[in-house]
Formats: sequence, structure tokens, C-alpha cells
Amino acid sequence: MNENEIFKLVGYVIASEYRTNIIKCIGNDIKIPSVIAEEVGLRTNHVSNVLKELKKEGIVVCLNEEAKKGRLYKNTDLGIEILKYV
Repeated sequence: MNENEIFKLVGYVIASEYRTNIIKCIGNDIKIPSVIAEEVGLRTNHVSNVLKELKKEGIVVCLNEEAKKGRLYKNTDLGIEILKYV
């Protein structure tokens, strides 16, 4: 991915306080949506929707997609790169 594409995604993340807070909250850890929601002060369903958007952009990844509860999310390498700018 070239620098322009990275900066485009940095802008996408920064444009939303929710997206920014969620990737910062995850950092280098692995977290479930309910923990993220508690730490950033949002409802779990809203966190899940934002995670879905971030996953679509390749910024986060779900490690156990088949689970109905307790889905584990982490930032991708791209997500870690974006974190340097936010």
C-alpha cells in the first residue's frame, strides 16, 4: 500500500471520533466489543457497527469470525500504521 492510500485511510479514521477511539483502544491488544465499549464509553452495538466498517477497510481483523459472542478483534498491520498518525 502506498503512502497516499495510507493517508486516505488516516483521514477516514480521523473523520470519526468513534473510529479513532476504537483503534486507539485496541492498540496492540486483542479485545472483544464489550470491553472496547466500556473503555470508550459507547454502546456495544455501536462499537460492533464501527468494527464492521473498520474491518471492511482492512484496519481491524476479527480472529474468530464464527463466534456469536466473544469475538476477538485486533488492529491489522495497516491499523497499527494508521495509529502512528492519529
